[in-house]
Amino acid sequence: MMVLILGLLIFLTVHSVRIVAEPWRAAQIARFGPSGWKGLYSLASVVGLVLIVWGFGLANGHPVVLWAPPMWARHVTALLTVLAFVLFAAAYVPGNRIKAVFGHPMVVGVQIWALAHLLANGTLAAVVLFGAFLVWAVTDFASARRRDRPAGTRYQGGALARDAAVVVIGLASWALVAFVLHRWLAGVPAYI
Repeated sequence: MMVLILGLLIFLTVHSVRIVAEPWRAAQIARFGPSGWKGLYSLASVVGLVLIVWGFGLANGHPVVLWAPPMWARHVTALLTVLAFVLFAAAYVPGNRIKAVFGHPMVVGVQIWALAHLLANGTLAAVVLFGAFLVWAVTDFASARRRDRPAGTRYQGGALARDAAVVVIGLASWALVAFVLHRWLAGVPAYI
């Protein structure tokens, strides 16, 4: 469990710098340059992510079961993660109306992804992992919206074709993770 917690601390701390230390972040970008900052940020993120995946696998080797999720939870999780992956895609496809509605669709997608996984997993490691991501995502979304208001940030919608691209990319990404990568990354199949 300690490897998982260390990974979460590294990954979520790096991703929380803008929430809790914006002036420090700006100083580091000035110090290292945008590319240098992104390189350090990415390196720390990868280290945290590797520790999270490894630590979750280790913790699942000797799971502490808190509750047995009902069978319907897997189906709800599948539907919610489809929505989450569409929101993930919306963060990266420019000019889509989904981003215009949510403002920060990646963070909303992480909230949905984490909540979905909490529904379908009843182990202590799952509660630590997905609970930490859920708390972080809720906090990050609130922080981002607070930054948007004074800055007058508005996210413009676009053409229907962009929205369709978001949905297609989101569905394809979801299918790849659900049916191919999930077992490799999490050590368990997403669907049996």
